[in-house]
Parts: sequence; C-alpha cells; structure tokens
Amino acid sequence: MAGNEWINGYLEAILDSGAAAIEEQKPATVNLRDRGHFNPTKYFVEEVVTGVDETDLHRTWIKVVATRNTRERSSRLENMCWRIWHLTRKKKQLEWEELQRMAKRRWEREQVRRDEAEDLSEDLSEGEKGDALGEMMQPETPRKTFQRNFSNLEVWSDDKMEKKLYIVLISLHGLVRGDNMELGRDSDTGGQVKYVVELSRALAKMPGVYRVDLFTRQISSPDVDWSYGEPTEMLTTAVEDADGNDVGESGGAYIIRIPFGPRDQYLRKELLWPYIQEFVDGALAHILNMSKVLGEQIGGGQPVWPYVIHGHYADAGDSAALLSGALNVPMVLTGHSLGRNKLEQLLKQGRQSKEDINSTYKIMRRIEGEELSLDAAELVITSTKQEIEEQWGLYDGFDVKLEKVLRARARRGVNCHGRYMPRMVVIPPGMDFSSVVVQEDAPEVDGELTTLIGGTNGSSPKAIPEIWSEVMRFLTNPHKPMILALSRPDPKKNITTLLKAFGECRPLRELANLTLIMGNRDDIDEMSSGNASVLITVLKLIDKYDLYGLVAYPKHHKQSDVPDIYRLAANTKGVFINPALVEPFGLTLIEAAAHGLPMVATKNGGPVDIQQALNNGLLVDPHDQQAIADALLKLVSEKNLWHECRKNGWKNIHLYSWPEHCRTYLTRVAACRMRHPQWQTDTPGDDIAAEESSLNDSLKDVHDMSLRLSVDGDKSSLNGFLDPSAASSGDPELQDQVKRVLSKMKKPETNSKDSEEGKLENVANKYPILRRRRRLIVVTLDCYDSQGVPEKKMAQIVQEILKAVRLDTQTARVTGFAMLTAMPVSETIEFLKSAKIQVNDFDALICSSGSEVYYPGTYTEEDGKLFPDPDYASHIAYRWGYEGLKKTIWKLMNPEGEEKSTCSASPIEEDVTSSNAHCVAYFVKDLSKAKRVDDLRQKLRMRGIRCHPMYCRNSTRLQVVPLLASRVQALRYLFVRWRLNVANMFVIAGENGDSDYEELISGAHKTLIMKEVVTKGSEGLLRRTDMRDDIVPVNSPLITSVKGGGTADDIANALKILSKASL
Repeated sequence: MAGNEWINGYLEAILDSGAAAIEEQKPATVNLRDRGHFNPTKYFVEEVVTGVDETDLHRTWIKVVATRNTRERSSRLENMCWRIWHLTRKKKQLEWEELQRMAKRRWEREQVRRDEAEDLSEDLSEGEKGDALGEMMQPETPRKTFQRNFSNLEVWSDDKMEKKLYIVLISLHGLVRGDNMELGRDSDTGGQVKYVVELSRALAKMPGVYRVDLFTRQISSPDVDWSYGEPTEMLTTAVEDADGNDVGESGGAYIIRIPFGPRDQYLRKELLWPYIQEFVDGALAHILNMSKVLGEQIGGGQPVWPYVIHGHYADAGDSAALLSGALNVPMVLTGHSLGRNKLEQLLKQGRQSKEDINSTYKIMRRIEGEELSLDAAELVITSTKQEIEEQWGLYDGFDVKLEKVLRARARRGVNCHGRYMPRMVVIPPGMDFSSVVVQEDAPEVDGELTTLIGGTNGSSPKAIPEIWSEVMRFLTNPHKPMILALSRPDPKKNITTLLKAFGECRPLRELANLTLIMGNRDDIDEMSSGNASVLITVLKLIDKYDLYGLVAYPKHHKQSDVPDIYRLAANTKGVFINPALVEPFGLTLIEAAAHGLPMVATKNGGPVDIQQALNNGLLVDPHDQQAIADALLKLVSEKNLWHECRKNGWKNIHLYSWPEHCRTYLTRVAACRMRHPQWQTDTPGDDIAAEESSLNDSLKDVHDMSLRLSVDGDKSSLNGFLDPSAASSGDPELQDQVKRVLSKMKKPETNSKDSEEGKLENVANKYPILRRRRRLIVVTLDCYDSQGVPEKKMAQIVQEILKAVRLDTQTARVTGFAMLTAMPVSETIEFLKSAKIQVNDFDALICSSGSEVYYPGTYTEEDGKLFPDPDYASHIAYRWGYEGLKKTIWKLMNPEGEEKSTCSASPIEEDVTSSNAHCVAYFVKDLSKAKRVDDLRQKLRMRGIRCHPMYCRNSTRLQVVPLLASRVQALRYLFVRWRLNVANMFVIAGENGDSDYEELISGAHKTLIMKEVVTKGSEGLLRRTDMRDDIVPVNSPLITSVKGGGTADDIANALKILSKASL
C-alpha cells in the first residue's frame, strides 16, 4: 500500500503493544451498524479475524478507499491494520514453529550421525575410524557442493545392441497420450506428462532396449477424450538391428493403461491414493503376461523380466516400490516435485493450517509414499543439485553424509550392517530438437519479421503461423524485441512481479514488447481461485501502467504452437524469461535456448545449473523487481551480448538432448545392483506342471466320456500321480488310451537331495499343488486375546470357512486355502491341530507377518517338519541386516545407557520363539512406552535401515521383517511365482487387525470382512495421523461383510456375491 506510510507506523505500534490487548476483547453481539453507527469491534471479529486471506487485502483496500463516510473509512482503515497485524502474528508463529521443527530435526540428525559413526567404526582400522567419524560429524555449514565421480562407469554405447531390455515407466495421474497432449488442461496434465512420453520414445530408440512400457491410468469418462480409455497405445515401433532386420513384433514403446479406481471418473492425483494397490495388481498381471510373451520372442523360452521399474512422482513411486518388491527387480525414482517441500512452502504462506493442507492435498500420504519410494529405490534421478541438497535432504530416508560413508564402505567391501541410502544422480531432462532449425546469424536480420508479416516493395506477405497473428493483434509495433514468458498463471510463477518490472521501466517499455503465454482459458470466473487471482491482477496492472499495445496475453494456444511462439520471439531478437520464485528445473529455458533465445531466469533452483551448462543469459533474484528490469534491458539493448548468448545456447544445447539423457540414464541404471526373480522355471517340479498342463488338455475328450480322473490327486501328496485304477472298468481300448496319456507323466525320483537346511522329500515335491488352484481363499483373522493367544472363536470361524467352501463340490475341487498370520509356523500348526483342522487342508501358510512361506505336504523334511520356501527367503533378503537391526531397535526402544537385554525398564523383550532369519520379534511389555510404527520407521530410516516394522497379535508383539516382506507382499509373491489369478483371491479378515491390516483389504483381490470378530487390533500403534481413507477405498465393490462371524451358509453366500463382483 504505497503512499500510506502511516499504516506501517500504526502497525509497528500495534506489534509493539503485543497480542494480549486484542485477545482480551469480547465481540459485541450487535449488527455491523448499531444505531446508525459503524461498529469496529463487530467488524473486526466477523470480517477480519475469521476471514483472513492475504489475497483479499488489495480488494479490501479498494473498498476502503471508495468509502465516502469519513468515520466509517477511518474505522475500516484501523481494522485493516488489525487484519495485517493478525496475518503478521500468524506468520511469525508459523516461522517460530518451523524454526523449532528444523532445530529438532538438526538435533536428531546429529544424534543419528553420532550413533552411526560409533556403530560403523567397529569394522574399521584406527585410521579409517578417524576418517569416518570426521566425515559423519562434519558441521552443516558451510555446505559443500554435492559431487560424484563418474570415471569408473562404463558409458552406454552402440555395442549394447545385443541386449534386449524391457523397461517399465510409471506415471499415474493426469491425461497421458502420445499425440495432441492436452498440456495445461489441469494441474495434473503438465510437464511431467510430456517428459514421460518423450522419455519412453527416446529409450525405445536406444541400442539394447527392446521394449518400453509406460503405465498410466485408464479413464473411460465422458469428461475426457475416448483415447484415454484405450488399453494400449503405440508410441514408436521397434528399431531395426544393424542389418536392417525387424527385431520383433512386440518391440518399441507403448502406453499401457491399467484400470484402477472408478472407471467412469477422471480423478485428480490427490484422490488416487486409495486405489494404488489396485493399480499394482493390474500392472503386475500385465508384466507377467508380457514377460512370458517376450520370453518366447527374444528370451529363448525363459521369461524376460523388467530391467528396471521407474516411478515418476510420489504415487508412481509408491507403486513402483511395491512392483519392484513383488518382482525383485531394481527400482528407479524421479520425484518431479516433492511433498515435504510443498508442505513447507504452504505453511510459510500462513493461509492454511497443517490439517487443512493435508485435507486438500493429502500431503501426509504423499510424503509417506515418497519415503517408501526412497526405501526401495536403487537410484533417484534429479534434475538439479539443488533438488538433492535442499529438497531430498528434508526426508528421513536420505542423508547426503551417511550416503557417502555407506558408499565408501561398500566400495571397500566393509560391512554396512544392513544400512542403505539410495544413490542420487543429476540427469537433466532431455528435449526433442528435431523440429528446431539452427540458423547462422546474418549481418542484418532486422527486416526478417517485416518480410514475413508484410511484403516489401508491394510484394504479397508470406504465410505466417496462426499463433503469430493471435499474438501480434495485441501489439502496436510487433517488430520490437519480444520479452516472452510461458507458464501457468500460478502465483509461484511470479508473473505479476515481471509485469511490474516492465511497467515501471520506461526504457524497457520503449525498446520491447511483453508476451505472456499463460495457459488456456475460456472464462476467468471458471478458473481456480489462485489462477484467476493472478490473471485479474495482470489485467489490472496492464491498466494501471497503461500497457495496451505493449503486452500480449492470448487466451488459447495449442502445444504444437509453442515452437512457433519461440521462433517469433527469436525473430524479433527477443528474450525469454522465467521469473518463478523457485523453479525445480526449467524445461522452458532449454526449449527457448534451442530456438535461439537468450534467457533471464530466477536464481532459485534448476536455472542455476542450466546457466552453468549453456551460458546463455542472466540470473536474477525473483523478488528484486529492479534487477529483473535491468537484466531484460541489458539483453535487449546490447546486441553483441544478445548474439553471444544466442550462440552459446546453440553450441551447448546438445547436453540436453534425449539421446544424451538416455545414454546417461542407461549408464547409471547399469551400475545398479541388478536383481531378478531367483527361481528357475526349468525345475523338475515345473516340468511336471507343464506336462500335467498338456495332460489336462489331452484328457478333455476322455473326461467327456465320463472317465473319472483326479488330476489334483491326493492333497497329502504332491507327486501328481494319476492311478490307472481310477478309470472306469469297461472298454479295454479306453483303458489303454488312459494309460498312454498317464505314461506322459514323469515318475518321482526316489533319491532325496541333501541341503544345509534339511532334506526335501523328493525332487517332484518342489512343485506345490497351489499352482493348479483356480481360486484361493486367504484366511487372515487377527483374533487374539490380551496375551496374544488365538481366541477360540478364531478356530470356529476357520472351520466355518472350510465348511462354506466345501458346500459347492464343483468349486471346492479347484479352490485352495492359505493362511496369513503373525504367528510362527510352530504356533500356527499347533493352533490348527487344536481346532481339529488338518494342516494339509491349507496349500500355503504365510507365517511371522509374511517373513516365511510354507507349502504343507510339499516342502517337508524327512521327519515331516515343514520347510520354508527357499526362493521366497532369497527374494526378501534384499537390504536385510539382522544383527544391525536388532542392535538399533534395542537402542531406540530402551532408555539411554541401558544395553542389556534383561533391562527391566525396557518396554520390549525379545521373543525368541517367534523370531527367524527374516523376522526380529519382541514381546511388548509396556504399551505406553512403545513407539508407533511411523515413529520407529522414521528413526530407522534416518539410520539407513530399510525394513517393515509392525505391531501384531493384539499389540502384544512387535515384529520387524525385511522391506520386501509383508503379508500382502507374500500374496503377490504367490501371484508371481505360481501364476495365481489375483482376481480369484478371496481375503477373509476382521474389522480390525495387525498394523499391516490396511494393506490387506485394498487391491484387486476380493475381501470379506467378518464383523464383530476382532474386537481390538494393533492399528492404534500404526501412525499419529489417520490415513486409512487414503489407503483403503471407500464403498469398493470388491469388499463385502458378514455380521457376527457368520455361519457356513452366510460365508458361502458372501463368497458367491464377491465372485461376481468387479471394478
């Protein structure tokens, strides 16, 4: 409010007086006008305090100035000061809270580094100990530049052509298609969409890459184009080999649209969180099918698994972490924009509380998704160094100093005690320069635009792009150099400051025009409040500075018009400007440089790195209006500088080409620890499976003749024999036919194999009967008493479930059973025996919170003892450090200075019986001292320990399992390993459960909730903020319930209803 300095003085006096005076005031219960007079107190309470919004201050000021009554105007001015004071106090309070949070975080970081320096120095020599301690405890300031040594990496080159890689990219939100992208249609359909589509195309053209799948959401809504409902869209065909031969029919780049969430609705990204598990199951099914197809084409019959799974943004990162865990393949993450950084910015604005921000943006779920992504990621790709240091540095899961120490230890072969930090690398986004024509500067090109838009000497004008006409109709003299800004009308883009700088600099106005490309709009009133506010301010400033004829602001433009807009600015010897308050990268700066435009850009964020690489412009403080005007004037007025910046941009622009980006990308990914499913598809058990599969086909005709054959055989034996006596007596030819078919099956070997863990029954037993099940009933009732012992009603319900399935003999023959439990296998078997249930009634037992998988009747030792699936054990061993984890958890859960496990003050006590090689289990003795799962996981992450802690058995146990292990991930393992159809999995759970319960009741499987069975679970120890609605979909057709436990008939009816349900 320039020109009203008295307000600032009055405000200072108010601030000096403190808050007490105003807080003691009580609102008067009278109208704003009481007895004909204006009531300041009433106005202050109802119009100021309750409706504080910084964006309304200017509007209020206009109203105040327009008030004719002197007394009323003075009262309104006074109350406006109170309003400003209230805003200021609120901001100061938020700043103080932020300082407190940062101070606490710094203290925690230093404490963690001190602990880690002590723990990690145990395996080092005396000299190394000093080096490690010094590096870990280095003070925060001054901050050193984050540097990497690339000299030991083998650069990806054309000799990789013999490789046949399958790469998966994921970008879930927005509208994704290959052509005519609707960029700017909404906040979800922006630069990220363009980036992932172009990355897919570019990767598919690289030597050694056979296929690229870009996963996104399938949308069949009347609100969007029909093309977004197509399940598959080809982006590019496969490249030919060196001899010009086609490399395969499935090669190339494709958009794969997976249906998840409401099919007929286009949802903004904040509403997609409850459906992430559905996407994961759908994507997993596609990958399994594609791996088989590619195996037949290029893999010699062996499945071709994804080389890498790359998640873009938090939602896709969360999904990629789950897919990576289910498939045991490397994961890469690109954040694009980060939740913690956004939360900080929104809190600093002071307009919303943390609760309101979370309600609007689901920011806590987003941050948790980003933390989970860091847990699983081998590699995190960023656009700038600033993103690593100032944005990812805010996360529990990443510490620059600890990452350097762990990397150095790994390089020397020193034990890291299960600690891990993802590798952060800067790879700037690529660009497609195929449409850019670089022209050498002619001595005089001032008349170029004149030649284009109007003939000389009476000649007819040349045809010009339509967007040029649309821009030039605003301008009195379109030949003047054009200052071009291209961005959404978002307050963060700082367009208004640019307009003020232009309007208040007379020399700049005389020398140049200003063009603002601010997205597409039909009606300002239909735009979001933030964007509409910026546009209204732009129009007012144009009027205030009388910039008519000097500023262009077209309403519409197509994506294909953008190169022409850049060309127009370059032909007028103009300048491109990005004045954003903070710019994470600045792709438009690279686009402008490619078209020969020098730049003026914010000094906050990615433009710093771009300027270092291109050296084609000037950096400014976006808050300094005068600095913006001076930089623009300098480039516009100094022709030699303009030409130098133009040439530098063209000379260095290749650094941002897609081939360069993809070469660096593949080089970095190749340096990751490559992983893939460990099991072999040619095991004897799988041979039997294949032959039995062909047997089933050949038996169809025999079955039609009413020949009774039991393909499944006896459940207690997985040898898979078919007894010829099972054939009906009668026609000798028929019996001979049966015998010929049965003779195709291999007889089991009698010699058993020795192993360190024990002896398996025989080789044929490596193939469990589970694979032949068409339907799987999964029992996961967490029904325990206060001691963590299974309640009697749990046994009764399991019996009713078994009975319900067997009511239909036709489906019972193809239905299998699995149990998911936190109990160890010994207690699980004991529970089943006490309920008089045969252990072999279950095809799979997933025990100890998903850390072990057993197949009763299949993997057994000589004495009949169950033997865990060794493939699953190796599958979940990734990033698991048993001893280091035990030591760290004990430190975190016990009072400082207590080291002995017999500590009486400890809230936990080791549960040796429930522990195994991949599960650390504890009794919880004092719930009041137990840390919540989110608190415990935060502290473990800060120490570089990646795992899955959970409370279970009615909060009487704490179990910590590997990162890739959990009950729901164990189900996905069965899906992948034995090719079970997840749509035919029926999970039966209670209303409550262990702290991993939420994960079990969301996804593409069917869920039956047994109400009034589990009265108390362990979810209360999960997290401080309730995020269940952001994890479990509301009113899902795949979830139904049975009251009061339910009888066998009730359960059977519910399962029948669920079997018909679909998304």
